[in-house]
Amino acid sequence: MTQTLRTLIVDDEPLAIERLQILAGQQDGVSLVGTASDGASALRMVDALAPDLLLCDIAMPDLNGLEVASAIDKLDNPPAVVFVTAFDRYAVAAFDVAAVDYLLKPVSPDRLARALARVREWRATDHSRARKSRWIGEFWVQNRGEMLRIDANQVDLIEAERDYMRLHVGARSWLIHQTIKSLEARMDPDQFMRIHRSKMVRRDGIVGLKHHGDGAWSVDLGEGGLHRIGRTYLHDVKAIMQP
Repeated sequence: MTQTLRTLIVDDEPLAIERLQILAGQQDGVSLVGTASDGASALRMVDALAPDLLLCDIAMPDLNGLEVASAIDKLDNPPAVVFVTAFDRYAVAAFDVAAVDYLLKPVSPDRLARALARVREWRATDHSRARKSRWIGEFWVQNRGEMLRIDANQVDLIEAERDYMRLHVGARSWLIHQTIKSLEARMDPDQFMRIHRSKMVRRDGIVGLKHHGDGAWSVDLGEGGLHRIGRTYLHDVKAIMQP
């Protein structure tokens, strides 16, 4: 039997709320407990109604969706949060507030159904007073009009491209809106290391170091190829060869 999800919709646009109400009404096991048009109202309704799920916009005046999610994340038994937004640039910030899914408008019925399945899976585990890691464990990336979850442990190489970062996973890659400096501060240093002003690699993906004879070195990522090590980072990279 499908678990019923008591759902609160939060969006500052009446038409967006109406569309989500229609989409949610077409799904099995969704009970709409209310709607809120701003973040402050959403928090009051969460306190009063204790919903299982928030379908929440991000770009709202005053208290935005990220701030709403951050506030309810401090509850002993918080509802699941699924962001529903027209923008992909908040994807890294969504990790900080432990979003269960990240949907791009306009949302299709099939995509909403997959998000609800993730919410039910999420709610099957204990999230009360869970201790969150300070490190990024997953990324949300745009893929053919929707957001795809990428486990950080799957990422082999991260390269800077202006104000974006390209995440390489095997033969595929995705762009996220983030700078390398801010991203480096959020990546677990036991798992990832900076090798160049524009590159980070996963430590256990390094199969060797190559000396080029001119004082330059490269990291060998196997099928991921050779990547030149910047002089600033050479000492730290070579330290991985120490027992």
